[in-house]
Amino acid sequence: MAINDPLGDLLTRIRNAQMRRKEKVSSPGSKLRAHVLDVLKDEGYIRGYSSTDFGNGRTEFEIELKYFDGQPVIKQIERVSRPGRRVYADVNSVPRVANGLGVTIVSTPKGVMADHTAREQNVGGEVLCKVF
Repeated sequence: MAINDPLGDLLTRIRNAQMRRKEKVSSPGSKLRAHVLDVLKDEGYIRGYSSTDFGNGRTEFEIELKYFDGQPVIKQIERVSRPGRRVYADVNSVPRVANGLGVTIVSTPKGVMADHTAREQNVGGEVLCKVF
């Protein structure tokens, strides 16, 4: 089965697993998903992830979710730029989430990064998702 929006699928898997209080969730692998998971790990929203290679070019990520006092660390995770409507922002208009408490993940020419890193490096790009 083909997935039209791989990143949206990843975010939905994380959201659904946290609603059910799962410790781990698996997702098909891709470079974009790996970069987004790296940002989530660096910002402290997930414990980490591991990659499993099944051969013939197929990989799978096993993502370890993070909880604090029994509640998920990620309170809200939503896709901004979708396949039907791409959203781009220059360095001055990259949105802030919850006045800087959350993170906007941006795909820039210098790679996928958090909004504060994009401002430091003075680059804009496609706004992938918002996490709080």
